[in-house]
Amino acid sequence: MAARTLEELQKQYSSKKHAAKGGPMGGPGGRPGGPGRGGPPGMRAHGKPKNTKKTIKRLLSYLNPYRARLVLVLVCMLFSTASSLVGGYILRPVINSLVETGKTVGERLSYLAVILCVIGGVYLVGVAASYIQARLMLSVSLGATEKLRNDLFNKVQDLPVRVFDGDANGEIMSRFTNDVDNIDMMLNNTVVSLISGAINIIGTVCMMVYTNVWLTLITAVFVPIFLFGGAAIGKKSRKYYVGQQAALGAINGYIEESVSGQKVIKVFNHEGVCLEEFDKLNDDMRDKQFKAQFYGGIMGPVLGNISQINYALTAGVGGLLCLAGGFDVGGLTVFVGYSRHFSMPINQISQQMATIFSALAGAERVFELMDRDPEPSDAEGKFDGERIRGDVVMRDVTFGYEPDKMVLKNISLYAHPGQKIAFVGSTGAGKTTITNLLNRFYDIQSGVITIDNTDIKDYKISALRRNIAMVLQDTHLFTGTVKENIRYGRLDATDEEVIAAAKTASAHSFIMRLEKGYDTMLEGDGANLSQGQRQLLNIARAALSRAPILVLDEATSSVDTRTERHIEHGMDRLMKDRTTFVIAHRLSTVRNADAIMVLEQGEIIERGTHEDLLALGGRYYELYTGKKELD
Repeated sequence: MAARTLEELQKQYSSKKHAAKGGPMGGPGGRPGGPGRGGPPGMRAHGKPKNTKKTIKRLLSYLNPYRARLVLVLVCMLFSTASSLVGGYILRPVINSLVETGKTVGERLSYLAVILCVIGGVYLVGVAASYIQARLMLSVSLGATEKLRNDLFNKVQDLPVRVFDGDANGEIMSRFTNDVDNIDMMLNNTVVSLISGAINIIGTVCMMVYTNVWLTLITAVFVPIFLFGGAAIGKKSRKYYVGQQAALGAINGYIEESVSGQKVIKVFNHEGVCLEEFDKLNDDMRDKQFKAQFYGGIMGPVLGNISQINYALTAGVGGLLCLAGGFDVGGLTVFVGYSRHFSMPINQISQQMATIFSALAGAERVFELMDRDPEPSDAEGKFDGERIRGDVVMRDVTFGYEPDKMVLKNISLYAHPGQKIAFVGSTGAGKTTITNLLNRFYDIQSGVITIDNTDIKDYKISALRRNIAMVLQDTHLFTGTVKENIRYGRLDATDEEVIAAAKTASAHSFIMRLEKGYDTMLEGDGANLSQGQRQLLNIARAALSRAPILVLDEATSSVDTRTERHIEHGMDRLMKDRTTFVIAHRLSTVRNADAIMVLEQGEIIERGTHEDLLALGGRYYELYTGKKELD
């Protein structure tokens, strides 16, 4: 297989149009019949931020709870700047006294000792102020970053499944790591540098005017040059920093996908293809980083050289004024120091522009995710679902992951408590989509879905899902003990109930053979268990939930035939008095279903019991007898 182009890779992993092509039967790509990667457009990859002022204002709002500390930080900055400027100015009378005649050496040394003690005291105040400022600002930046991460994680919990189907996991994770870290660095260092630099510039200009107005005018001439040069370089640099952050998210997404799919890569000998695709993303990342770092890096040297010209010109003109008798040597020495001091904060601010651009690009990406539309809140629902029996009805349900591409067309069915409804059909026919709609992972375009004669949109989301247990084809176990993973189905369950659920799922025997039984620690999504064992734990989790509605999406596809037969009795106990929806490719597992729905291209083309459908001699008969295989 040829490596994909860089443009295709960026579309998939970087965020501009992170949506895959449709599945073979019209359903979005990804897992059969399900949402796959067919969600909405993902993160924005390139281009200028939509509203820089709005991003800055929103970012600074995280500093509002720390206004009192920020005031103290500002006071400390004022003391620190004042000590630096006053300490420098005290040198003027010292130097003048040293060049004056008529004083003895002892008098000069005595005067110098007193002045040095004063200067030492002034600078000591500045050091103490700088220390307090650093401690306070560190607590402010870390507190603001903590709240930002909490807000982002809370938002992720509220996002609909559509977002996770549409964006790479690594791309989303990049918001929590790289982008938030850049923001933290800016709040801790850059904000201080900007404010401190502004105070330094204002204070220095005042002292320069007080020392010599004419020399101040020379420095004033260079201010527009500083501003114009910094703005020109900064505008160029900002564009590349936005692209750099997007490229970083793209490469993170690709790495996460490659690491999690390493077995598949090795089985199909696609290591070479992965290397080629990674090289393309990595080269793109390098190019954007080079341009961003280059333009961000040259700002300091360019402005530094301008300041050196200013310094030399000021010293030359000041020397002429001293020779003409209009200026004193001490004043010239102090002013030259102020001239260099004036350019230092400008250089520092210019060197911080790289951090600022990275942080603003990261902040925009973070806020873009936080601004996604959340799932419907519980407040929108009227019913808490405490007495749900499991009477499910779908009437004329039409749905598509994309507005112009319908996956389900006019689906109508009913299921009463205790009934087992099975869905069979080709891959992409819409089987899994039906169960996704039941959970309100997606909302339908038309039609109605009711549970106990109540539209599911009228239930609180948490109550609706609390009453629906799912066992999916793709298992997922969390880091923790076996007991904790089963208890995920109902957190208030006792140990006895956990064990009973494991026995129902026929998982108890293999759990007891583990080193620590139910206290065995699972890591890496249960990597120390077989695929079948992981699935049994998922089934036990569903058994523990006591939900009146049960969805089994290829629940036994990962276990062998012997194990499948072994757990059939347990599954029957699990399904007793529950409304059960079963999606299966092994038709032998749905023979005892109360009704079997045969789907093709999003429509129910046959329905009935196993015997009814065999007698009909249609699509189900062909699939069951092997005359036509499932696609």
